[in-house]
Amino acid sequence: MKKKLTVLLTLAGIVGTTAAVGAQDLVEKVTGYLQKDVKVLVNGQDSTLTPVYIDGKAYIPVRDAAAKLGYTVHYDEVNNEIELDEEADLIRASGVIVSVQANKDGNYRIELLGSTWVILTVDKSTAIKNLDGKTLFPADLKAGTQIDAEFGPAMAMSYPGQAQAVSINVHADRAVKEDTIKAVKHTDDGWQVQLGDALVLNAGKETRVMTSQGESVNWEDLKAGMKVKAYYGPFETKSLPPQSPVFLLVVQAQAPVTGELKMSPETAQEYRNLAWAQVSEQASHITTKQDEAAVHIVSSNEVGVLALTAEQKKLLADVQAANGNFVTVTYNTDQDELLGPLTAVFDFNTKAFIGFNARK
Repeated sequence: MKKKLTVLLTLAGIVGTTAAVGAQDLVEKVTGYLQKDVKVLVNGQDSTLTPVYIDGKAYIPVRDAAAKLGYTVHYDEVNNEIELDEEADLIRASGVIVSVQANKDGNYRIELLGSTWVILTVDKSTAIKNLDGKTLFPADLKAGTQIDAEFGPAMAMSYPGQAQAVSINVHADRAVKEDTIKAVKHTDDGWQVQLGDALVLNAGKETRVMTSQGESVNWEDLKAGMKVKAYYGPFETKSLPPQSPVFLLVVQAQAPVTGELKMSPETAQEYRNLAWAQVSEQASHITTKQDEAAVHIVSSNEVGVLALTAEQKKLLADVQAANGNFVTVTYNTDQDELLGPLTAVFDFNTKAFIGFNARK
């Protein structure tokens, strides 16, 4: 965040004596005294600033004072203004924009996935530039755009976190493809992933693999049959199938039951039935068939659950304290682009409903 103090000046007050001669109505000569025996302290320390007393009031030079107080001075020649910007510690992140939403107030809401998972508000105060220094606008941002962002330092306590974007540097517009992995192999340069029969992705050290909730995934855990969304290119070779470097690979929810603990198909179906009863109010938005929902066994520390009742909150705390496991049942909806999938969470041992995963 930036705190800005603006000092308005007249043209005569800025450019000096020559202009002052032609603007006598705006300028008044004053006499002051340097008070060298008066100390100006900043945070209890001597600042070496010497005040000038004029008509009994102490004045100090704006640029010197600003530097001592942690401000940066900017002079706007067009509007004859001096701006003092207070820089706060910002949070930095890099990745790709996976969704963009235009709000009614003219601001934009973007979801960034990469070094972190965060929702950013972008408005006219956000400085947006490409690598050539060209100024861009919030409407220029789109899904697949690779960016570096500075935001915060204040963040909403949500999952994922939400903050105001202060600056965005646009690197490239990546192509986006969602498909099923046909093959994965380790190469001398990294990893190679083939998506169906249409595309081969070459991954290097800079490539990230993660879930849609920002959890890291090991390359060794990628298997044929997994559904992924790839942010790659934007260029492709002319080979058959074409090849392209991949920047980010996002593992999508899988329909098969997974996890180190075993679960029979009958038990998985039981969880689907339990979950369907919990999502009945959202049934009109759900696009996944009841018997095809993805069922996973996951660590209780890997899920961002929103428990509502006191009983659910206690159960959530107890399972997490014991490093226990949850069962998640995930449905895709017609609101996934804005909110993400709908996931019901149950205690693995008791099958008690705990809550829903936090949506975007």
